[in-house]
Amino acid sequence: MTATRAPRLAAAGRVARIAALDGPAKRAGKAVRGALSPGPLRDALAGTWLGHALHPVLTDTVIGTWMSATLLDVTGGDRAAARRLVGAGVIAALPTAVTGLADWADSEAADDGVRRVGAVHAVANNAALGLQVASLVARGRGRDGRGAALSLVAMGGVAASAYLGGYLSFERGVGVDQTAFDPGPADWTPAMAAADLREGETTSVVVGDTPVLLVRSGGRVRALHDRCSHRGCSLAEGDLDGDVIQCGCHGSRFRLDDGAIERGPATAPQPVLDVREADGSIDVRLASASALG
Repeated sequence: MTATRAPRLAAAGRVARIAALDGPAKRAGKAVRGALSPGPLRDALAGTWLGHALHPVLTDTVIGTWMSATLLDVTGGDRAAARRLVGAGVIAALPTAVTGLADWADSEAADDGVRRVGAVHAVANNAALGLQVASLVARGRGRDGRGAALSLVAMGGVAASAYLGGYLSFERGVGVDQTAFDPGPADWTPAMAAADLREGETTSVVVGDTPVLLVRSGGRVRALHDRCSHRGCSLAEGDLDGDVIQCGCHGSRFRLDDGAIERGPATAPQPVLDVREADGSIDVRLASASALG
């Protein structure tokens, strides 16, 4: 297994080291972030309403329709159906590209590998889209053989893009809940001295292996996982707005009481920790553990 996995990772790794991509990619990322400020549109593109990233869902439609058209082409199936499938994929590719661009722009500034691989991923997607548009035009003119050939070449670009997209998700964690594998301690664990937590300030401490945000407000202490579920920034470095904490990186807002998302682009809520003060210490544990005892 290791022997077959290494060459694939090496290919993506080589793309991640192409520094020449940085100039145009940085400009593109900055432009996208400037155009998509936190709010309803950004939340819709991110998938806040869905509960996870929207982009991967849309890619299934594009790949599925184009692959189906190619299968009809190869097997001598219904040409009109193949043409309609190519057209459906072209239409679906547009919102898919926009959602992917928005997700990438939130990550590229902090990760050179994401910036570079994402840029090549986008180029491969655009090349495939251009070929499929050309295929659709050829098919509409009755040149089905040429259209089929263009679609087949386009699927090569789709395959390369899908590989790079998988690398971004599964190796770089783009779109993954950043707290998924580290929600917090299951048992009561000391976090800090109670006297050191001042009223109205955000404080970040590490409890075990988990970064924890502590806030004392109105004499009450509340705690959330401090690593923003969206892209991993420290919430303690953000802005406290009453009973809501706003991430300083991308503007996601979470309620302190239950970790629920008040505004995206985050798609996953923050893990909440139970808090107790005893013998001058603030102790925390993952809130779900309270139901067990």
